[in-house]
Amino acid sequence: MRIRHALAVAAAAAGTLAVVATAPAQAAEYSSALKIKGVQYDAPGRDSNSCSSGNSKAEYLVIKNYSSSTTVNLKGYVVKDATGNKFTFPANHYLEPGDYIKLRGGHGTASDAGNVVYRQNCNFIWNNDKDTIYLYKSSGARADVHSYTKSADDRDGNGYISYHG
Repeated sequence: MRIRHALAVAAAAAGTLAVVATAPAQAAEYSSALKIKGVQYDAPGRDSNSCSSGNSKAEYLVIKNYSSSTTVNLKGYVVKDATGNKFTFPANHYLEPGDYIKLRGGHGTASDAGNVVYRQNCNFIWNNDKDTIYLYKSSGARADVHSYTKSADDRDGNGYISYHG
């Protein structure tokens, strides 16, 4: 009788583990001051990754420092999508508590005053139908992750999705 009970408990636990393993990526909450505030995954207009006349600068990711007391240096932080396209923040960029930065496509000059960093790449990183956005700390630990689908998460159809308020 104890063996059957133990097997039933093990089977129930395995079922619980299976449920946890299949939970959406954004269900986990990571201990990080920096989080993804929102993403303009679909740049307004017809997509063109031409560096001279395209609209990849209009695609951006907003990362915010949600700490009330800690300044965070973005140097070494990594942003990735589901297929492995990635951007690593190459230089010091400090986010004060409550501050944010827009990581934009295209070429440009990073500006602390303008709260902007450019990926120095005119190709789009986010898919217009669905994708997963990963934010990793410079240590390699995951800071935040969100998946989206255009049909389920962009109710107003403007190409922008908000996270974390």
